Amino acid sequence: MVTADLVVRGTRVVTPQGTRPAAVHVRDGIVTEVTDPAAAGEPGDLVEAGELVVLPGLVDTHVHVNEPGRTEWEGFASATRAAAAGGVTTLVDMPLNSVPPTTSVAGLEAKRVAAEGRCHVDVGFWGGAVDDNLGELRTLHHAGVLGFKSFLAPSGVDEFGFVDPSTLAAVLAELATLDALAVVHAETPGPIAAAQAVLGEPGDPARRRHATWEASRPEAAEREAVELLVAACRASGARAHVLHLSAASALAPLRAARAEGLAVSAETCPHYLTLAGEEVPDGATAAKCAPPIRSAANRQALWDALAEGVIDLVVSDHSPSPAALKHLDTGDFAAAWGGIASLQLGLSLVWTAARARGHGLDDVVRWMALRPAALVGLQAKGAIAPGHDADLVLFDPLARWTVDPSALEHRHPVSPYAGRELTGRVLATYLRGRCIFALPSAPVAADGRPMGRLLRRGLAPTA
Repeated sequence: MVTADLVVRGTRVVTPQGTRPAAVHVRDGIVTEVTDPAAAGEPGDLVEAGELVVLPGLVDTHVHVNEPGRTEWEGFASATRAAAAGGVTTLVDMPLNSVPPTTSVAGLEAKRVAAEGRCHVDVGFWGGAVDDNLGELRTLHHAGVLGFKSFLAPSGVDEFGFVDPSTLAAVLAELATLDALAVVHAETPGPIAAAQAVLGEPGDPARRRHATWEASRPEAAEREAVELLVAACRASGARAHVLHLSAASALAPLRAARAEGLAVSAETCPHYLTLAGEEVPDGATAAKCAPPIRSAANRQALWDALAEGVIDLVVSDHSPSPAALKHLDTGDFAAAWGGIASLQLGLSLVWTAARARGHGLDDVVRWMALRPAALVGLQAKGAIAPGHDADLVLFDPLARWTVDPSALEHRHPVSPYAGRELTGRVLATYLRGRCIFALPSAPVAADGRPMGRLLRRGLAPTA
């Protein structure tokens, strides 16, 4: 037995083999063994988790950090503090909402410069595949991005263009030669354009109703986009992933793609699993996102698909903005920025809803740690197992607490979950064996220095 720097011992440790009493042995930031709890050896530090559940650090592959260029919206320091407080030890930053976007190697390097030394968790980067950068994809791939994001409809920011069907086909053909992953915002512009009249003119009281916003982004746009993406994957042989699925009607083409053996996966987000469109109050623009939150019946269909495995994983789509851009004063859904910030809340939100439906923490870990890590090829993340990074979370699954936006770590205190009571709370988070976040009630203390590494494809950190 190798002497450990750290042993975390508990009665409920979530491992790939199930939840069991175990001692997690850590040396030089790596899990060396997972043993019977009595086999603690002679660690430099022994942490008794007791009845707290020991989880692997979550992997959130859908985060908009927005730095550089829109750092007043969010930034690497604030986003990664929120991640650590929510049990997320690895995140992957989306290529848009920053200026410049990550659509070139120069844009990627600008991200890395902005992030260096400011990250409290490990950070990887998506590249962007847009309407005019087909020639950049290979160099971005070799520079270490974890895959490429595209929109099939306007992105909401001028500097990140969307791709039409012919450009999508060309992008997927190129990515297939690289065995690189395409991740796609799956809404097509036609059904959205046809529905825009429902929004009316500024000042129309209907614009304060979430139902109006929902009607302006119809399910048909998602289903049509998923069908288009599946066909393009069939033609190219590329791997593709559907981002933030909200529409239950888009599940049918996903099921068909799986039955056909195509490499098409999908995710959904905490807001689609925990909110319902008919329950959003008038003017509550903190709940605006795109695609929109849909009905309670639609929400249940997403849960069923998650249990079935048609939806693979749950990630945040953390997309904050200044409060003024949410138009909280007017409650105008049409004018408000579409994005929900939930990095710090995702685990508690999903666990609160999952346990009510009979799911266990093993399921939550599969959806929020193991599968996201596998999606982007981070082989040392997402599980408590020998050879993996010692990214650990001490979680109280029965703690009840109320969301106070002013106490959250992300930059702007705006949340559709304000005042919501949740069950389950992160007490402490470890990154490669070092405690980076701890509540006062945790059995450990945190080192508040930013210790996160910048990740490249294949998990090797940047120099």
